[in-house]
Amino acid sequence: MMALFGTDGVRGLANGVLTADLALSLAQATAVVLGQGRSAEARRAEGRRAKAVIARDPRISGDFLGAAVAAGLASSGVDVYDAGVIPTPALAFLVNDFDADFGVMISASHNPAHDNGIKIFAHGGIKLPDVVEERIERYLERPKLLPTGGDVGRIARFADAEDRYVLHLLGTLPARLDGIHVVIDCANGAASGVSPQMFADAGAKVTVIGADPDGLNINDGVGSTHLDGLADTVVALGADVGIAHDGDADRCLAVDAAGRTIDGDQIMAILAASLHERGMLAADTLVATVMSNLGLKIAMEERGIRVLQTAVGDRYVLEAMNRDGYSLGGEQSGHVIMNEHSTTGDGLLTGLQIVGEMARTGKSLAELASIMTVLPQTMINVTGVDKSRVDDEGVQSAVAAVAAELGDTGRVLLRPSGTEALVRVMVEAADEKTAHDAAERLAQVVRDRLAL
Repeated sequence: MMALFGTDGVRGLANGVLTADLALSLAQATAVVLGQGRSAEARRAEGRRAKAVIARDPRISGDFLGAAVAAGLASSGVDVYDAGVIPTPALAFLVNDFDADFGVMISASHNPAHDNGIKIFAHGGIKLPDVVEERIERYLERPKLLPTGGDVGRIARFADAEDRYVLHLLGTLPARLDGIHVVIDCANGAASGVSPQMFADAGAKVTVIGADPDGLNINDGVGSTHLDGLADTVVALGADVGIAHDGDADRCLAVDAAGRTIDGDQIMAILAASLHERGMLAADTLVATVMSNLGLKIAMEERGIRVLQTAVGDRYVLEAMNRDGYSLGGEQSGHVIMNEHSTTGDGLLTGLQIVGEMARTGKSLAELASIMTVLPQTMINVTGVDKSRVDDEGVQSAVAAVAAELGDTGRVLLRPSGTEALVRVMVEAADEKTAHDAAERLAQVVRDRLAL
């Protein structure tokens, strides 16, 4: 069968690719694969059932998909604790804090409202490695558990889910945020209820935009993929900083007091430098992906910090961090992982730590971000092509030619998207025109050589 899992779970058009039938079947297969672990076995030995936490973002399709997932798990003998609408990192935290056997998040993150997705977290609140996702796919076509009588699972509301998460986040702060004016853009998504309250509880003066979800407006002109409104609000109000989440709040971008974007690379530079200064950066290493700006590597090396690069996807960053015990990693897109406090990318934690660093040092966000010079970078998403053929000889020859032209002053990256039907062409160079012209040339080669 065709692979279902992409870079970040199963994602697609709700009721198109991602139907209630598929959601139920995925839940039943997950119950077989993840509901048989050591924690579940220990529960059964004590006469209890395996347990799972589920949550969703506020898309309207989350209602029927959540019901299907809950039904699939309960029909497999798993007790289900429904946390309602909460951020993805909150679900990951709760799986660990509640000692659940696994968790299921129903969200398509930064995608538009008509899409949805299913992300699965194993015991401990960690994302699944490829091999486990492949096992779940295989079990879609195998017999289900289907207990009867008193052995079926129960479905209950996880009443204090949000409070547990907020208290955990507030406990990570290096300093209170009194006197700092923060504008928060919640992307009309899962952070709309929790993020503003968390910042207010931390002492900040809070202005909120993009926090009126209606099930259809998630990511619609707001959030981390649309920063103009946040920047305008920060400047108009004379606020100190703006924080932007995406639909499920597993990422965070920021704007400074002048409305300038502070991306994930700059955020990682700020946090890495702070942790390094305080002797808290494990092995003096930051884990980033191949998409991170060359300027990040240069800035970190100047401060004695090594940058370890992985494939694109926060799951691969996390795998490297867990394998070698590193404490900080992330992506340019704003997925930032702080292993001391979270098992996955957490946009609320990241935003809190950025503003906390402002409070701790007394510096503006612009001052903190100035430790890194961002090299001009052009990204072109090429659609209407066969992304499976990026190894085409003509395409790779063109990539090599541009890389040779740039030499040590820039770099080229060409990769198929893990979540969308397109090929990404990225070029960094010493100036914007060079980066733009080179990226346009490569994008045209991709269009010509990989046309459908």
